[in-house]
Amino acid sequence: MHRSDLDMLLNELLEAHPRISDLNFTVGRPCQVAADGKLHQVPAGLNTDFLTPFQTEMLALTMIDNNKRLISDLIKHGSCDFSYHLHDGPRFRVNVFSQRGTYSIVMRRLENEVPTIEGLDLPSCFKEMAREKNGIILFTGATGTGKTTSLAAILDEINRHEPLHIITLEDPIEYVHEHKKATFNQRELGKDFDAFSNGLRAALRQAPHVVLVGEMRDRETVEIAMNAAETGHLVFSTLHTVNAGHTINRILGMFTTEEERQVRFRLADSIRWVVGQRLLPKKEGGRVAVFEIMHNNIRVKDAIINGEREGKTFYEIIESAHGVGMQTFDQHIIELFQQGVIDEETALAYASSRAKVRQGIDKEKNKRGEKTSDIEGLSIDLDWDVRAPV
Repeated sequence: MHRSDLDMLLNELLEAHPRISDLNFTVGRPCQVAADGKLHQVPAGLNTDFLTPFQTEMLALTMIDNNKRLISDLIKHGSCDFSYHLHDGPRFRVNVFSQRGTYSIVMRRLENEVPTIEGLDLPSCFKEMAREKNGIILFTGATGTGKTTSLAAILDEINRHEPLHIITLEDPIEYVHEHKKATFNQRELGKDFDAFSNGLRAALRQAPHVVLVGEMRDRETVEIAMNAAETGHLVFSTLHTVNAGHTINRILGMFTTEEERQVRFRLADSIRWVVGQRLLPKKEGGRVAVFEIMHNNIRVKDAIINGEREGKTFYEIIESAHGVGMQTFDQHIIELFQQGVIDEETALAYASSRAKVRQGIDKEKNKRGEKTSDIEGLSIDLDWDVRAPV
């Protein structure tokens, strides 16, 4: 397949549906696009109803373009990651992987324009994060929940206001930042460095003020990130965890029992913010970001050093500090329900604690004069005699 034919196919798919986030090529299925969190089939011009093993392999090889490193990764590890750029069009983050002896491809669409905190309507505390001078700021959540987009907006805020040196270590580079007040050096895994730990270690010799590490995948990367934070650098990174409490426990789990006590103290000193992120379907179509936000304070430090215990879990600490810039996923979900952005079914489906979200929903429905229960027709039996034998 020629690259021009591939680009024509990709453009055809991009025009098939509004708000496309991903393209999916899987053997035995037609070409598919993901929009608003769901897959939609697209009868694209490959002259077949379903993709064949030969077609997905040709698509993959055309995108890989004889890159020896990517071919080696695909053969040795069963998958490879890279970026792909349409001429005068969007860029994609691509993952090619093998399954049951065939190749599948998932392409995440990347925006050409770097987002801003205002443009994304992100919480005001994101600007506070951009003003931090050192420490670690972590964004957590599943793949595809917008962590990279939120981080790009914070880096853009720094770029517009501070003359700093920013180094990013990414897999692959998703948003290309122009030099504004800050100076950007963006490095891509596999092209510019071989592992996040090595890239981060090298970055500390490159006089950065701010470092973005695409993902904290191992103990070594976490250890170097803590060293960087302790020596006056501001480090941003991501983890695939479900909430703030799991994030702290996941990091601690990378170290041995003997090391844990020391790591707890170091983490308590270096962590500045932990932000969890999820994307929920809106009532009117599209998706909305929901955030759990934990800012390091005395209570958070105590929970990191001494562990969670009854009445002092990370969830309870965040929940009780809602008035000072923190929030749980559940508190944000209830706010979105109150605003009419999401429906009751969605609110309950994405809740961390269904009981708390149900309580918040019922309070709001009472305010609106809506029913909070399906039970009807109950009445008191006035003829029943309490003294009558059973």
